[in-house]
Amino acid sequence: MPKTKSNIQPLAGFVLIRPLEAEGKTSGGIILPDTAKEKPQMGVVMATGQGQWNEDGDHRIEMEVKAGDKVMYKKWGGNEVKVNGEEWTIVEQKDILAIVK
Repeated sequence: MPKTKSNIQPLAGFVLIRPLEAEGKTSGGIILPDTAKEKPQMGVVMATGQGQWNEDGDHRIEMEVKAGDKVMYKKWGGNEVKVNGEEWTIVEQKDILAIVK
């Protein structure tokens, strides 16, 4: 279960993710300033919607991720939102590439 609570509840097939910190050092040991760090592509699912409706509108498509899952998501997907002073991301479930075990 995630440690930080939020009062944001995503709708339909959207997922609220708390990005994990980007690595601040290169493989050669060079420390990078914040402006040179890559945008994170991994994070922890904090909340999910109930699932997107199918094309016919007669049932919801089940969410494959749940709160607490560590996931990889598309680099430029989603929208950034501020939660408790932190930058989090809301993405569509289709923009999540994998669950990290």
